[in-house]
Order: sequence, then C-alpha cells, then structure tokens
Amino acid sequence: MLAAMPPTPPPTPEPGEARIRDRGDACPGALRLHPADDGRLARLRLPAGRLTMRQAKVLARAAEALGDGRISITSRGNAELRGLGEGCGAELAELLDGAGLLPSPTHERVRNIVASPGAGLDGLGHADVQLWARGLDTALCAEPRAASLSGRFLFLLDDGRGDVAGLGGDVSLIAGADGSVLLRLGSRFLRLAAADAVRAALAAALAFLDAAEAAGTGAWRPRELPAGHVPDWAGALARAGITAEPVPVPPLPASPPPAPGPLGERALHVLAPLGRLTAARLRALADGADELRFTPWRGVVVVGTSADRLPELEAHGLVTRPDLPSVGVSACTGRPGCAKSLADVRTDAGLVRRGGLPVHYSGCERRCGHPHGTWVDVLATGDDTYLVDGVPTPRTSLPEAVTTARTTR
Repeated sequence: MLAAMPPTPPPTPEPGEARIRDRGDACPGALRLHPADDGRLARLRLPAGRLTMRQAKVLARAAEALGDGRISITSRGNAELRGLGEGCGAELAELLDGAGLLPSPTHERVRNIVASPGAGLDGLGHADVQLWARGLDTALCAEPRAASLSGRFLFLLDDGRGDVAGLGGDVSLIAGADGSVLLRLGSRFLRLAAADAVRAALAAALAFLDAAEAAGTGAWRPRELPAGHVPDWAGALARAGITAEPVPVPPLPASPPPAPGPLGERALHVLAPLGRLTAARLRALADGADELRFTPWRGVVVVGTSADRLPELEAHGLVTRPDLPSVGVSACTGRPGCAKSLADVRTDAGLVRRGGLPVHYSGCERRCGHPHGTWVDVLATGDDTYLVDGVPTPRTSLPEAVTTARTTR
C-alpha cells in the first residue's frame, strides 16, 4: 500500500526547453503514503472539497487514531493527514473506503477538482458547479484511461463569479449567464452548452493524455508539453459529440475569496488557522451541518447552518471574522515535519500583527503550498534569517517587515 517518493524532483528546464519527466508521478495519495520527518503523510482528494457529516467524523477519527490528530487543508481544498505510523496504510484505506472516500482505488490521486465553494448557497454565480464536480468525479472514476493522469492535473469549475478561475487549472470550466460555459485550455477558449460541461472536461483531459503519450516526455500537465505536441482539443470534443465554438480570449470574471463569516442565509465560511484543523475542530464544524466544503483558501464552508454559530466556532479557535490578522496567512509544514525546511515557519507565521495581502511562509525554496496571485513571499534562509519579498530580514524583525509588506505593496 505504501510507495516511496523520489528523493528530489528533476531539475527545472531552461526557458523554451521541454521538461523531461523520467520518473512516474510520485504525488502522495490516500493509498500512496509519503515518508516525512514526522511520520507518513496521506493526501486525500475531496472533489469540490466536499465532505458529508459521516465522512468528516471518519476523517477526524482517522487523524486521531492513526496520525497526529490534525487535518491540513491544501491549496486545492484537499485534506492531508500527517504523523501516520509506518504500517497503518491498510487500516487507513479501510476507514476511508467505508466512508465512501475511496470510490476508485485506481483513480484516487487524479480526483483533483476545485469548484466555487459558495455555488448554490449565496445567489451569486450562474450554475451550481458543485453538481458538475460530482458528475465529473463519477466520469473520471468510470474512465480507465483517466487513471493515467498525474496527481497534479487540476480541473477548475467556476460558477461565473471568478473566485477559482485563476487558480492555475489544466482544464477550466467557467459558467456563463446565458446557459453556456467557457472551456479554458491554456490560452485557448471554447464556448459550449453547460449541459456538455462534464463530458467536455473529461474529453479534454483524455486529449492531453494522447498528446503526452505522443510526446514521450512524461509530461504531467499540458504546460509541460514540448512545442509541436498541442493536444487536439477540438477533435476530441467533436469525437465526443460536443459542439464547441472557439472564441477570442474573453474578459474573465475575477473576485476575491469569500470573507470569513456568513455565506448566504444558511452557510458560513471560516478559515482554519494556518490551514490546519484539529479533529475536535472538524467535529465542531460538522455538528448540525448538512455538509462541509474545504476551500482552496484553507477554509471550510459549513452548509446548513446560520450566523448564530459563529461565536461558538470562534471559541474553537477558527477564524470567523475578516478583520483578524491571521486572515490570508499560510505556511508550509516547516520544521520539524519536513527535513528540507530551514526553520519552524508555522511558529513564526503566528507572529503576524495585521492583515492585508496574503502572505506565505516557506521553509525552503520549493515554497510548497503558496497561494496564487499576488502575495508576500516570506522565505526562510536559516534558523533566524528570512527573505521578505527578497529583502534579508532577521527573525526578530519579521513581524514588522511582514506587516509593512502586506499593507504597502
């Protein structure tokens, strides 16, 4: 059940040079556990970030019984368990499978689907893309070839409000107000009927696999394909019986992540401090709710509850108000969990004093989990030294330097 990760990724190619992937994708999953300094790590794909209440409680139990008692929310709205024991793979798989969290063992790492978390809840957007996410997940798991996608291939489903459209998807669907949908494939855009959205996303992913196989470079994502190996997107859609019209690059919707607080009348959005939930916090979120949706901003949309619960959730240590300094602050695992990290960045990230731009603390140059868009880059260069947007900064001056960078850029 466990597979070793490669020691280092292949070097980054020079500009214009095709990337050669001479190893298989070793991205961790729920069945392929990654060895780390604090034990094994499991990454559980949650299409659209969705958890039923039973699934949330099983995830909390797995974290306590097998791991360090915490659940990390990734920048794709997935869940990670850390501190897992050497031989717990079979028990973890049994727990997750029993809760319906492993619908296909062969496809569990390719179910990377991010959807607008507020879809269908607050009256914004043009389509309930949460329903598209469920349909796409079913279609992916039913297609044997889709198991060949890498664990990094990403589907984005934006309901038209523009909250997730800019998160770097490989196949993106953006709902339109007229019942149409924009299919974004790199720099190409095609317009098609919303009824064909799920089939079009799957056809585009399979077209990428055809191009990757022909290129022979082991590409994990379309942007890694060498020149001359552009997928036959239009042909794949036509063969699937989908009418799609190429369109010039349109103005794309763009909106910030939802602020912590109410989301419509029957939902809340709260943030997990530095993207981590304790098992107790996850249970508190699930208590009395209809479902949970993990978000790519390391938060949780609690569906089926009202603003009356915000004080209770804040008492559990969750971020429930937009004026708190921890809003927009994220960090990689850092020491002691990661051997590559040069500092305990999670502790240092807690020193932030005032909000503003998103800020990400990284223990090494890989910058794991950094946000998209504009953000303040805080990079450890040693135990007590950092670079804040490239400026050398001692740890003792970090709070002031980060606060200034967040508010004056």
